[in-house]
Order: sequence, then C-alpha cells, then structure tokens
Amino acid sequence: MEMESHINPGPIYKSVLYDQDNHISSAIWNGQERGVLRCHEHTSMLEQWRLTPKQAELVEKAGFSYFRSIPTIVLDNSLISALVERWRRETNTFHLPVGEMTVTLEDVALILGLPIDGNPVIGVPVKTPHSVCEDLLGKAPKDLNGGMLKLNWLRECFSRCPDDAPVEEIERHTRAYLLYLVGCTIFSTTTGNKVSVTFLPLFEKFDEAGKYAWGAAALAFLYRALGNASLKSQGTISGSLTLLQCWSYYHLNIGQPKFNEEPNHSYFPFALRWKGRSTGSRSKTNIVAYRKALDSLQPSDVKWFPYKDFDYTVIPEGIKNKMILRTSKTMLICFGKAERHLPDRCLRQFGMPQPIPEDVQIWERKIPAVDQGVDLSKDMESGGKGKMRSEIREWLERRLHILEGEEGVDESTYMEWYENITRKFVGRPESLESEFQRIAAAMREIANIADSLLVEQMESQDRKLLDEIKSTVHVCLTDVVGNSKNGRCKNAVKRKREGG
Repeated sequence: MEMESHINPGPIYKSVLYDQDNHISSAIWNGQERGVLRCHEHTSMLEQWRLTPKQAELVEKAGFSYFRSIPTIVLDNSLISALVERWRRETNTFHLPVGEMTVTLEDVALILGLPIDGNPVIGVPVKTPHSVCEDLLGKAPKDLNGGMLKLNWLRECFSRCPDDAPVEEIERHTRAYLLYLVGCTIFSTTTGNKVSVTFLPLFEKFDEAGKYAWGAAALAFLYRALGNASLKSQGTISGSLTLLQCWSYYHLNIGQPKFNEEPNHSYFPFALRWKGRSTGSRSKTNIVAYRKALDSLQPSDVKWFPYKDFDYTVIPEGIKNKMILRTSKTMLICFGKAERHLPDRCLRQFGMPQPIPEDVQIWERKIPAVDQGVDLSKDMESGGKGKMRSEIREWLERRLHILEGEEGVDESTYMEWYENITRKFVGRPESLESEFQRIAAAMREIANIADSLLVEQMESQDRKLLDEIKSTVHVCLTDVVGNSKNGRCKNAVKRKREGG
C-alpha cells in the first residue's frame, strides 16, 4: 500500500478540470464506490408500433426514417458507467490516458442517421400541455403531471393506425409515434417512462420538423446527461445510450461484442453493425474491470478515425453533404440546454494532428425562456442580427467556425501538457503487495488441483510434467510469500508492471 500514498492521480494543474472535487473519480479514489449506473433508455416496446406506408412517409419527412430502423441494442451498463467516470463536463470530452476523445456531430450522423444541420431544437410558443395534446393528438391523458406524457399511454392509444384512417387521424398517430420514439431514445429521461409534451409542437407540420437539427439536439442532450452522471451525487443516466455504447465499440478496443462472421460495413446507419451482436463475457464484465482497462488504455486500443474504411456510398447524400459540420466549434442546443461542441480538443478523430487546445470558456448551460418558446423566424430572416441569446447565435453561425488542421504540430508537446491537466487514474493502481497476494492465491489453487490428480493412472511422461508444475508452483509460492528480492514470480510481476 506504500506505493499508493505518493501517487497523484491528477490533475496537477486544475485550470482545465476545475470541478474535480465534485467528480465521481474523486469519490472512487477515496474508496466511495457508487456501483453501476441505472441506465434509462426505454426502447424495448418500440417494436409494438406498426406504421402504415403513409405514416412511414411522414416519418421520413420529419427526418427520422434512418433512425427508426435501429433496433433495441442491449446496453452494457458497466461499460457505460466506466465511460461516465472518464467524462468531464468542463470540456465535454472523455479524459483518457491517450488524450481527450468525445462523441461528435459526425458520430451522431453516421451512427444514428439523424440530421446534424438545421434549425436549433427549441420550444415554440404554446398554450397548456393539455391543449397541445388535444390539438395535435386529438386527446389528452388525465394525469398530465408536470407536462410529462407517459410512454405507455402513447403506445396504448396510438401504436395501431387503421389502414383506412383519414389524413388527420394518420397525422395524429404519427405525431404520437415520433414523440414516443424520441422520448424512449435520444431524449429519454431519468424520471421513468415519460416524455415532455414540449417536443410535440415540433411535429405539428412534418415538413417543418424535417428542418430541425435533431442530431445536434440529441448530442446536446447526451452531453448534459453525461455531465450530470459524472458528478458523484448522481446514480442514473439517460439520453442516447445506444449512441454512447456504439461510439465506444467503434473507437475503443474494450467490451466490444464478438462477431460470428465478418462485419458488414454496408449498413446505414452504422449502429446497425451491432444489431443482434452479443458476447458471452459482456454481462459478466464488471465496472472495475472496465475501469482498469480504461486506466491502462494504450494507443493501440484506440481507433481515432474508425469510419475511414467504410463504404461511404451507403451514406445518404443529405447527410453526407452536411458532414463539413463535424469539425464545427459551436454551441449545441436542445430546448433550454446549451452544450459546447469542442472538436479542437479531439482533432485526431478527424485525421488531424492534435496541438494544445485553447482554454474552454465557461458557458451558460441553461438558456432562459427557450423552454417556453422562442420565435426565431425574424432573427433567422435578418441573419441573426436581432436580439438573441448568444448561444443560439453561435449555432446559427456554425459554418463560420469550421476547424482545419494545422501543419508542423508536435503531438509530444500536447501530451506533455495533457499529462499535467488531466485525471490520470480513476481507480487506485493495485499495489505490488496486493498483486503478490492474488498470484499466491492462484498458485495455491493450481497446487491443490495438481495434488488432487491421480498420479498412479498417469503415463510416466505425464507424471514428470506434473512434478515440474508442482515444483514451479512451490518455487513461486516461496518467492511471493517469503517476499524474496530475487524471486522469479516477483521479477515477473515487476517486468509486467514496467511493460517488459
């Protein structure tokens, strides 16, 4: 335990990670485990919805035709929890041993197939939640508490649209489906199986719904959920956890499902690559094992640009044409939530060298009055010259802040800087003493198994091999228990720790 006392997990300089004391990694380092997060994504009942061809057309107009093709992907709660322990709300990035990484607008577009360009997803002026439901759904539940609709109510009332339904009824059923779809996926909440009525007016006109940047809003929502879950006072997480998990599968060689056959890169959206994939060990991998894997992550475990070898012909032109926004340093907006998209901190994810990034400006994370509805039409027409929140203006100017790579960048300079501002460890490194004890227990188990074998039934060659095994185990046990300075096992452990 002596080696742990002088380890500084970081950050050495707190200019970047200024909120370290409130982060879950501080609690874990002090022995306060919170365990696995409760992950809220309610997609299991989506398959009960049956859309008519006319409904499918309206869903396509609204911008969700690719997204709705993604089936339920079983969540690995332990992997998600370990990733959250590495998330920093100060930078909206994961702080990993290899540098910073994050989920970007590119990942949202390719993994989920959602539009990342368009109007910001903010509220529109409305009446009461009850009147909104009456106007757009034709009915309203009795228990509309806090403006939240139960997903079960939507499913029970609208999951089957009659083939001969009139246009108005088709539109009502489709609005209910879209509200259910976003409520159980990209905008899932920790309040249970409910969705906010505030999203419903955005689906009043399906053509207009298709002009929103749903992907950018989904990313803002996920960033906020990650930031909240990274605080030591929290025990749940919501948002698009399918996006988070698939992002990890593509970028990190940790916890990936095993393929029974060669993966097919012709699927779109790219989340479909993991459809039905599972691994026998996934459910048995605990958060501590994932935490250790992330704490010891090597450059060879990272795919900075995982999509480069994919078949880009499968990507729809409407999404491919907006991909320039993947490196936009801008503000992501989802109603009252404002979160910074900071690709300058993760340029290696776009095939660019990583210099030391600029300091992150602390921003206002809540936009007042936006949840109640803001009429952007006049500001949009005037190029954003009217009175407007700076966060919304920043999104409207997203094309003015596209990043390009610099030449002559020395990444070793970046890593030297990064080592001083990051949190190196989440879990405490195992002491040599603990490692010796673990090895000793394993050796005793081997010795017990060897002693239980019936020697008289063995061939002479097998007996000789068994004697060699017993002798080796005895030597190792003597070295470990006796703490011999020159013991073979101790030297082997030391070489392992030094990367030899």
